[in-house]
Amino acid sequence: MYRRLWRGFTPRATTASGSPPRKTWIYLALMLTLTGFRVGCNSQDVRVVPLIVGMELAYPPFEMTDSNGSPTGVSVDLAHALGAYLNRPVRIENIPFDGLIPALKTGKIDLIISSMTATPQRRQSIDFSDPYLKTGLCLLVGVHSNIHSISDADRKGKSVAVKKGTTGHGYAAAHIRNATVLVLDKETACVLEVVQGKADAFIYDQMSVYKNWRRYPDHTVALLEPFQEESWAIGLRKGTERLRTQANRFLVHFRETGGFDRLADKYLHEQKEAFRRMGYPFYF
Repeated sequence: MYRRLWRGFTPRATTASGSPPRKTWIYLALMLTLTGFRVGCNSQDVRVVPLIVGMELAYPPFEMTDSNGSPTGVSVDLAHALGAYLNRPVRIENIPFDGLIPALKTGKIDLIISSMTATPQRRQSIDFSDPYLKTGLCLLVGVHSNIHSISDADRKGKSVAVKKGTTGHGYAAAHIRNATVLVLDKETACVLEVVQGKADAFIYDQMSVYKNWRRYPDHTVALLEPFQEESWAIGLRKGTERLRTQANRFLVHFRETGGFDRLADKYLHEQKEAFRRMGYPFYF
């Protein structure tokens, strides 16, 4: 590079010894310094490009905010662990759940870690990593309900609440034929429909149904036997195969080094013990 710079420069004058004058040396030194600075900045920019992770911070203990309004939870810790594995800082984008896939496809975020089930329908528009958690859909019902299964819920005169954009919503759209389906934007709204007797059941994942039952034990019952099994995975934009490979390698490494066990003990200790007592397999 130095030879090319020197050959590309034709001095207008030389000293008596035949070498370029002092001003010429100063000019060359300045050019080399600026060139090195530019190269250094470019390489640094590559190293510090943030990994932008989308999630809806409204699904504790997986995605939520702490008392200061900062992101926290299982998925937040998982995102930061992935960033550390890739040597990239992480930026969390709080996006409504049904807006996550559009945000990924338009490049607003790099990937999704938001307790998202890898469904065939979603695979048509985005890619997924290998699964990192297994769960299933089940029911939260009223404490005096005569519903004991999903078939009991799908009867005329019954109403079933679902959260918009979730697999519970998708299941209801495909399978509920007789009951009235109430599509709501928030998990809390669906739960309150059951608590207040406005809905007979709420379709959601096992962990959340258990959590909401514990929150309202006098008004609800958790039917934790899953009627549809699911797997959660990291969502990625199509065409980012290198990032997908890196994410899969990270998940293997994180599991082998006890990362998922630490997350379960930190955020899900009560649920883990309860599911063990009830004979249901735990997630990670």
